[in-house]
Amino acid sequence: MMRLENFSFDIETTLASVVAVRTTIPQDAYTASRLGTERAGSGVVIGSDGLILTVGYLLTEADAVWVIDDSGRAMPAQIIGQDQDSGFGLVQPLQHLPLSLGKSSEAMVGDSLVIASFGGSNHAKATRVIAKQEFAGYWEYLLDEGLFTAPAHPQWTGAAAIDRAGNLVGIASLIFQQFTMGNTNIDANLIIPIDLLKLALPDLIKFGKVNRPPRPWLGLWTAESDNKLVVAGLNDKGPAKRAGLQVGDVVIGLAGGPVKSLGAMYRRIWSLGNAGVTVPFEVLREGRRLEISVASVDRLSRLKGARLH
Repeated sequence: MMRLENFSFDIETTLASVVAVRTTIPQDAYTASRLGTERAGSGVVIGSDGLILTVGYLLTEADAVWVIDDSGRAMPAQIIGQDQDSGFGLVQPLQHLPLSLGKSSEAMVGDSLVIASFGGSNHAKATRVIAKQEFAGYWEYLLDEGLFTAPAHPQWTGAAAIDRAGNLVGIASLIFQQFTMGNTNIDANLIIPIDLLKLALPDLIKFGKVNRPPRPWLGLWTAESDNKLVVAGLNDKGPAKRAGLQVGDVVIGLAGGPVKSLGAMYRRIWSLGNAGVTVPFEVLREGRRLEISVASVDRLSRLKGARLH
């Protein structure tokens, strides 16, 4: 069995860089009903100026952010930036001991990691990389190669993924309670690879977001079921619902070609152009083939802006 003492870095010193992040969100925010108006997770100090890396959905539409360090001090923080594409978020409240950024590309299946949420070694868990593979989320989110680790950490939100040398290789984002590995279902965490941050970090600090044209967003939740892509939900004020897509529609084509997976669908949509491009769908509804065109928008246009302290 893996144990924390098997790692070569100083556990207590390293985990002092993991802090608690607490946020509040307005009741009328778009994400309030799905993600809540009070959110809690962890973050990791990565800069000598106190810059903290966390998972972005903790910060989305937040009007107040607080950080609690390992001594128990709580202080307000400002949101520095968010990258909706990767899922990273940055806040800055205080001076602290930073973790060095590692290389997630060098984390191999079978490698040992520590997953640490706020609270020191009592909230750290020795784990292994069990898979490096694509992850497509139903909410129009795609990682070309996410890290999957097990056993799962129960307090995963914004937790640090730390390699044997004490370097940060990712931020925990999700838990899968039935991740399929061979013929076995196990609990596992999804880790956002730290390599995605490195090119984005200067823009996030300077502009609060990555300085590139926004991807098309449709307000469409899609599930893979029995080798089919099924519309599982629609944002009430989103472009997909406004265009006439319905829950239960089966996506059989997009922009003149077939799509076989959720990842392939997202890549096809994003290849059509930037936010504002029209996305032509072919769907199957109650045995009828329908062609429905959706005028995409910028996802950020539907979210409340961050309030800075």
